[in-house]
Amino acid sequence: MKILVRGTNWIGDAVMSVAALRELRRIFPEATITLHTRTWAEGLFGDADFIDELVTFDKSRSKIKDVYDNSQFLRDDGYELAVLLPNSFESALTTFLTRIPRRFGYNKDVRGLLLTDPIAVPEWKNRRHETFYYLNLIAEIERRMLGRETVSQAMPDVTLSVSDERKTAARAFMKDAGIVPEKKTVAFGVGSKNSLAKRWPAERYAELNDRLQTELGCSVILIGSTEEADVAAEVIRSCKVAPIDMTGKTDLGEAVAILSVVDLLVSNDMGLAHAAPATGTPTLVIFGPTNPPTTRPFSPNAEVLQSTDELWSSVDEVFDAAQRVLRPVPEYVE
Repeated sequence: MKILVRGTNWIGDAVMSVAALRELRRIFPEATITLHTRTWAEGLFGDADFIDELVTFDKSRSKIKDVYDNSQFLRDDGYELAVLLPNSFESALTTFLTRIPRRFGYNKDVRGLLLTDPIAVPEWKNRRHETFYYLNLIAEIERRMLGRETVSQAMPDVTLSVSDERKTAARAFMKDAGIVPEKKTVAFGVGSKNSLAKRWPAERYAELNDRLQTELGCSVILIGSTEEADVAAEVIRSCKVAPIDMTGKTDLGEAVAILSVVDLLVSNDMGLAHAAPATGTPTLVIFGPTNPPTTRPFSPNAEVLQSTDELWSSVDEVFDAAQRVLRPVPEYVE
């Protein structure tokens, strides 16, 4: 069987869909699974062992053109099953025009007419983590096509692999930028492209940077996209001890590789806060007055920091949490 999966549109959503992709591979071990997704996603899925092929595309200014181009490009590849992770009408129309015989997706708006198997949005959608929303779609595929129900019993696995080659390249890049390999390295994700309200104040990142460098002897790097360069510059202007600024100097794949080899990420609620713990890196995610339980990083490596008084976490709170990760108290052994 050839399966086409339409990927999600945001970094955090892409990471939250990993468990579903892993389960799709498990229930169809012999299938060829192609992930059809945005070009940036290659930085997340380039080393993934649960898909066979990445087919990427860049969005144009015209959704009509995107639908036509993608459907024409995919039509001759003989896919038998389409799995639509996003809720967009455009993704449903694309697979409809691609003439894939079975098309599974959530029945949102009027796009259910374009699906052979429209799945009802679960009533718990706004109460459970988004990871389970994607898993539920795979569970329905298993139930309808294979006549069994094992996906709903699975422990979600959102881990992402980063090859040794990419890690070696990341360490070399960091060393060239001035990172001392013998020091603990802390990365800051100070931006958040889709919401300014999700940003911990720049002056607090600056104070945290100074304390991590002077009190714990850490190296600190700022990492993010070009669009976040303004807030990175604002942080740097407030620092007494300069961090190393890598903002806008990496693509997503390079950023993920760097995050896989640092000792800690301290971040706002943003895509990299999902990617880092998925690679195994301890991550502190700072939430403001709101903390959606459905979209926090789904990983034991991630800790959410949020004040109970509807104010931002203090520098002391974040520093203490960072210190627990960087200098853990050794276990007492009799």
